[in-house]
Amino acid sequence: AVQFSNGRLRRSDSMRFTVYRHRDAAHPRKKRRRILVSETERLSYVGSNFGSGVMKCNSLCRYFVGVLDKDSGQMEVYNAEIFNMQPLLSGRKILCLTSAPESQHARPVYASSLSSVQQCALICISLAQMDLCIEAFGTSKQKRALNSRRMNAVGNDILNTAVIKAAANIIDAKGVTALIQDVAQDDIQNISIFLPPCNEDADRRENVYKFEDILSPAEYEALRVPAAVFVNITSEEITKKTEDKSHCSFVLEELKFLPADEKSRDHKARCLWFLDTLIKFSYLKVIKKKHPMGPECPHIISKKLMKNFTSLTYNNGSVQNLISASMKTKITAYVIALALHINNFQTDLTVLQNDLKLQESRMMDIAKAMRLKVSKAKGPLGLENDQNHKLGTLSLPLPVQKASGNQRKRKKMN
Repeated sequence: AVQFSNGRLRRSDSMRFTVYRHRDAAHPRKKRRRILVSETERLSYVGSNFGSGVMKCNSLCRYFVGVLDKDSGQMEVYNAEIFNMQPLLSGRKILCLTSAPESQHARPVYASSLSSVQQCALICISLAQMDLCIEAFGTSKQKRALNSRRMNAVGNDILNTAVIKAAANIIDAKGVTALIQDVAQDDIQNISIFLPPCNEDADRRENVYKFEDILSPAEYEALRVPAAVFVNITSEEITKKTEDKSHCSFVLEELKFLPADEKSRDHKARCLWFLDTLIKFSYLKVIKKKHPMGPECPHIISKKLMKNFTSLTYNNGSVQNLISASMKTKITAYVIALALHINNFQTDLTVLQNDLKLQESRMMDIAKAMRLKVSKAKGPLGLENDQNHKLGTLSLPLPVQKASGNQRKRKKMN
């Protein structure tokens, strides 16, 4: 099923369509790629079911086409997709297509998949040279399409000139400095996508980043067994763990101050165990094991880590889970939110930054996107740079988001 981006057809019976499929039939994603091509007297049209222009309706629901046999009264139903056909204007990228004898369908061939002999056999003809050939030897239908394409090209030039003029007017009116600040603000908004849900109208600090949005009741209950090692830990064991560096610095420091109350001690131990697991999980790049954090990690926690803090990627014929830069940002945000709940909504960002192996500028960007007030403080004794630590505080009302202030100042040239 097709629809045209620039209008409706007056006569659909005069159009012919050609479908091309990807040659890599073994690839789980590429094997479903299709390109639909059509041509009228004035324009050529192309549509695809992949790329930036793909229609979202195909992923939200399924479409079927029914073919009714009038004699038998029976209908055969086929799977279908909707293609958005767009005019093929000059300057757009054209794929090299070849036919497949075994399936009697045409399919796209990319230069990287051809042998060296096949690549040498490809003849590259520019659009200008092709236009000259059409003028000299083309049919009347091709010549009409060429004239229409040239008129569209003139329209594109006029549009580009108008866009350039409008951009110059914006720069003159707003100034380069203000535009740079807008870009920085956009960067903060991009970070905000990976933050825990924020309730800006909260009347209490614990409701800004709710604990239930970090750990569900079922996940919190599953932490009871593995966190028992922290509940009953002794000072000698903490000293040994510090020497072995078996846990992150933030957790080792907080284990020294576990509350005496049994319920509060158990709660803090569960939070510290999950925070330590999140930080260790952030060190991984490609997840190859089914249980990357070991058998002692509850199944529901492993499932949470894989589902919420990894991205799917295709490599060597299989789908893998990858901890991308954006997922690292998300892990950092959740670690900060959990540390705020542990430390009465004030936490040492420098210690967390060192544990997560991040640059200070990146940590500060995430903290400011989370609406924390950042101040200088003296860190715990014995830690590196204990005199120059950054303290993040969550206070109400939440401060207004500002653009990142770490933009490098340009040197004045004489």
